[in-house]
Amino acid sequence: MPPIGIFGGTFDPIHFGHLRLAEEMAEAAGLERVLFIPAGQPPHRRTPRTAAAHRLEMVRRAVAGNPRFEVDAREVNSPRPSYTVDTLTELRAELGNDQPLWLLLGADAFLDLTSWHAWRQLFELAHIAVAARPGAQLLKTETIPELLRNELSQRQVVGGPVAGPAGSVLLRQMTPLDISATAIRETLARHGSVRYLLPDAVLDYIHEHQLYARHEN
Repeated sequence: MPPIGIFGGTFDPIHFGHLRLAEEMAEAAGLERVLFIPAGQPPHRRTPRTAAAHRLEMVRRAVAGNPRFEVDAREVNSPRPSYTVDTLTELRAELGNDQPLWLLLGADAFLDLTSWHAWRQLFELAHIAVAARPGAQLLKTETIPELLRNELSQRQVVGGPVAGPAGSVLLRQMTPLDISATAIRETLARHGSVRYLLPDAVLDYIHEHQLYARHEN
């Protein structure tokens, strides 16, 4: 049964760093498809500046043309806060207990995993693929919280096939693309250029709806 990737986030806005992470981790884990799931009400962060409907549409435009990428709007459509454990539980119920699932995370998110709601349960629901981005000291043991380090020591896989539907952790360095949504928002607010940091279709949508522009009183 081909594995499926799960990639969540605020995507405010989605950019080439997100897309490249999904592409490289899909290859590393042999994923048949990757579900992009924009957060509706993320409980771990401040409310996204951009409305969920806009963020969802930007993701749809960004992944168009890649047959391996799909968009899942369940968190945007939910009235509840978007806990990853709940989303994975729903997907597991829909896809069955034997379906291999991979939760795709950047290094920063992985290192903060112990602060997530019911974080240990994530390993029961999916494998976790972690992409180290520029500046992330992911592979240095001293940077990993002790509780997470203990899980990693038991679950990390190095080469070879991964057995079962859940429970393993795969670490991979990805192509250096030091792009951040925060920097994109700040650049747009001062009317700077962000071309070549995100897909043209997303940038066109941003301009069309005047997202991230600083409005003077």
